[in-house]
Amino acid sequence: MSWMPPYRPQQLSLGPLEQEILEIIWQLGEATVKDIHERILADPDRELAYSSVTTVLNRLTKKGWLACHRYGKAFVWTAKVSADQAKAVKSYEQLQQFLAISNPDVVAAFADSLDTASIEQLSAITNRLQVARQQRQEEK
Repeated sequence: MSWMPPYRPQQLSLGPLEQEILEIIWQLGEATVKDIHERILADPDRELAYSSVTTVLNRLTKKGWLACHRYGKAFVWTAKVSADQAKAVKSYEQLQQFLAISNPDVVAAFADSLDTASIEQLSAITNRLQVARQQRQEEK
């Protein structure tokens, strides 16, 4: 039960424009600076320099979110993780941060405040964990 992607970006925090550009790339599959710039400027209330898109794409590449490929004279960016994988990684990191700074009393108080739907989700998670652990034991 390995739901975590094999690759995780080095830096998870994203600014609003970084997030917007990443979402455009997820929608398009791959994109050039021109593709992204035109998509953003389709909103008549937006202004954004072409060079700003390039800067953000380079920043997302350095953070580990994107890969850049050259096709002739054009540079094309693709996401290294899908939108679903990104949600999984971010959720995992948030949970780890919560557990790392919280003492057992805080975690217990949080769990106690959950509504019925959340408790049912936790039960389903517990059942999946038990099945996954049992499968790993049987594989050994």
